[in-house]
Amino acid sequence: MLLSSAAVLLVLCVQHLHGSALPAVSSYEFTAYRMQQYNLARQKHGCRGAIVVAEARSADEPLLTRRCVIMKVQDFTVEKYFEALRQNAAAVLILLPQNISSVPHETVKSFMVTENEALQKESLIPLYVVPEDEQLLYMYEEVKQAAAARTSSIFVRVLRSMVTATAFQILVSNNNAIKAITDSTIVTLEGVLPGTGEDAPTIIITAHYDSYGLAPWLSYGADSNGSGVTILLELARLFQKLYSSSSTRPQYNLMFSLTGGGKYNFLGTKRWIEENLDHAESSLLHDSVAFVLCLDTVAKGDELYVHVSRPPKPDTPLHSFIQQLEEVVSFRFPWVKVGLVHKKINLVESTVAWEHERYSLRRILGFTLSHVEDPKSELRGSILDTMSQVDSRKLKRNGIIIAEALARYMYNLSDKGSPKDVQVFKGHLDFQDSRMSSLMSFLTSVPRAAQLLHKEPSQILLVNSLEHEFKSYLQQVHRHTFRQDKRDPDITFYDQMNQPIVMYRVKPAAFDLFLGGCITAYLGIAYYSIQ
Repeated sequence: MLLSSAAVLLVLCVQHLHGSALPAVSSYEFTAYRMQQYNLARQKHGCRGAIVVAEARSADEPLLTRRCVIMKVQDFTVEKYFEALRQNAAAVLILLPQNISSVPHETVKSFMVTENEALQKESLIPLYVVPEDEQLLYMYEEVKQAAAARTSSIFVRVLRSMVTATAFQILVSNNNAIKAITDSTIVTLEGVLPGTGEDAPTIIITAHYDSYGLAPWLSYGADSNGSGVTILLELARLFQKLYSSSSTRPQYNLMFSLTGGGKYNFLGTKRWIEENLDHAESSLLHDSVAFVLCLDTVAKGDELYVHVSRPPKPDTPLHSFIQQLEEVVSFRFPWVKVGLVHKKINLVESTVAWEHERYSLRRILGFTLSHVEDPKSELRGSILDTMSQVDSRKLKRNGIIIAEALARYMYNLSDKGSPKDVQVFKGHLDFQDSRMSSLMSFLTSVPRAAQLLHKEPSQILLVNSLEHEFKSYLQQVHRHTFRQDKRDPDITFYDQMNQPIVMYRVKPAAFDLFLGGCITAYLGIAYYSIQ
């Protein structure tokens, strides 16, 4: 009777140990995406490390040294991240929710702020981001419970460690050294709608199409700057209709430009300007340029800021355009705030804040339109900048404001006595909701980080599709491919941005000792029962 009772007790004990857990020894492989790593203007950014061999721990643990810290989006705060760095954690692994729209606004903002802070500095500690799944969430809950148990009594902690705890080992299975990418290229597209007259002045509309965020493979850049690209392409379609007829063709050349490398000091813009001004025998940039309109992050908010390098003087094209912009807003969208933000270019700094500053450095009048007031805003580069962060109604509204202001300026409607509430873009010239939604979905269907655009098939196809859009509506379409100088590159990217990681689930050594003790006790009882 004693023997059978001991056997039943042992079986129940083992079943309890494994009833709710996954197999005692198992592994799970997944792909994680490494944090940005690049050198720009002789400054190092991102994480230098990739190899991880460490035990998983919650960010709530007091001791994180030589541990892989597991975080959810809400855990990735400035305080917790830099605490992990201070304690020399082995790595940080962030679990990204499948549905970003379900994340509260304050959590998204906090994450973006931490993301921006992390990208400003160099770190030796590997940081990886991975989309959540059932296995990873199970690991997160286990390490979270283990951290909560630290506040229990010593007896409870030891008992849990011996009986119920599961240890997780995180291992990056690729041990190859990180290498610099020496063949990166930047592509810039341009196209023109020629105006009437031989010496017609030129208006340039431009937007950068690449994205930026903590991990290149997860940077979809919906608001920044899929929104700017979408409005630019819609402007090209609508103005092409006006330029197609001699009776409605204005006395301005309208040039459109989509630039690469925007998130990296606007290198695509810099090289394109240099090619047109310093090397090309004939270019519209050599002729009279009225102004350059740069579109950057325009899909949210009820503010529209005009960023300039110097305040516009009266009777200049820029001053006149801003007046038209304000008139359109006041009569059609009075709740929208139009603000002028003046920021001087600091020639000591090696980087610029906005795209128009590249033109201002070459004495070409330019400005940037954005709903963002601060150029260092976390909204301009985040892996959480997905379609859930875009307000399609405000995107369309901002497109209408820009289009109407351009039309009023180019056709000089104010001086011709036209009503201040006149609408040029209506009927067959109206912005199409379905087209804008389709463009945004297409642009955010693949990550558009600059280091991916020149070599990954999906990203190359995206750039080719943008070129096809240009050819559908514009003339004199050119594709400029700029290669890095291998001896003195403007920017250096590094490989191993996506890594296979193996998570091992094992019971701790204390569990084996406990189970061995149970079996010994059972055999002892069996022996004495037989005797």
